Amino acid sequence: MSLIPQIQIRQTFARIGIDTDLGRQEIRQPRAAMDFRRIPPELRIRQPRGELRIDQSKAWDGLALGDHLRVLNRIYDHAGRVALEAIGRIAERGDRMAAIHAGENAIAEIARDWLEPLPALPIAGEASYDNVDITYVARKPDIDVRLGKVETRFDARKPEIAYHRGKVRIYMRQYPSVVIIPPTIDETR
Repeated sequence: MSLIPQIQIRQTFARIGIDTDLGRQEIRQPRAAMDFRRIPPELRIRQPRGELRIDQSKAWDGLALGDHLRVLNRIYDHAGRVALEAIGRIAERGDRMAAIHAGENAIAEIARDWLEPLPALPIAGEASYDNVDITYVARKPDIDVRLGKVETRFDARKPEIAYHRGKVRIYMRQYPSVVIIPPTIDETR
């Protein structure tokens, strides 16, 4: 049988090569500047002195060592009562002497009572545990408050952005080709 010569065709496909370098982005954010200033609070308290009053004039008067004018006024106030009592005693003695019919010796009795002491005039004031008057006047404190605070200053910094572009390189890795190989013919036959 006779063979038919064949043509051989070899094909190589093209290959494209692509090299890429990625782009790069740099972002840098500088720190923000912050400044704090503290104003401290102030508290001022001023306390005026209170006033203490002690009145012991009644105590000295109760000991008869007080004001002379007050003692004399007291004697004057009671002298009228003492005079009326003395007049009353004199009238009583006169009535006793007039009562001869009673049968008593009124003159001897009156003479015996004559040595009786006269009532004492009060020269001292009333003695009492409450003779010293103490009063205290308190003063309110003067309070001044100033509130403190914190002052802040904030300076924001813009971000620094840098972009480095990437590159793309396209090249032919392999070119396309078609190779045709003709058949070999043997004529010797």
